[in-house]
Amino acid sequence: MTATTATPQVRIAALRPEHAEQVLKIYQLGIDEGNATFETAAPTWAEFDAAKLPEHRLVALGDGGRVLGWTAVAPVSERRAYAGVVEHSVYVHPGARGHGVGAALLDALLASTDAAGVWTVQSGIFPENTASLALHRRAGFRVIGTRERVSRHHGRWRDVVLLERRSPTVH
Repeated sequence: MTATTATPQVRIAALRPEHAEQVLKIYQLGIDEGNATFETAAPTWAEFDAAKLPEHRLVALGDGGRVLGWTAVAPVSERRAYAGVVEHSVYVHPGARGHGVGAALLDALLASTDAAGVWTVQSGIFPENTASLALHRRAGFRVIGTRERVSRHHGRWRDVVLLERRSPTVH
């Protein structure tokens, strides 16, 4: 007899302050795995809230309102020429991976940024994070290059694959 894993029911909603504790826990779980970010600790809610654009913050909610994952964007520059360029993050709780949560979040985020006139969504991903790279390729991102040995992370140099997705609706 084989065990089956139930696919969680997912509802995408705006990320609100009441989700903060669960969002930051998922962020820290990603950090602890070692292939999500150069950060070594999740920010405080105040730091997160100040850094992320409020109109493009989403959560994937499961049964009972449990946060399964989140996505958010930050501006890449204060310069007016880059007003339509953002850098995004997407994190999925380890127990919810492999069930389409990341794809649902990324699809909803791209619909939100397209509707707002954002013309480029970009990200930097460690090459070892093959699941995230595959997710982004499926969502229409393309690799634009690799920054080699861009920074030290836990005592070793790390590369970062740069990806971008140009909006098909913003001209």
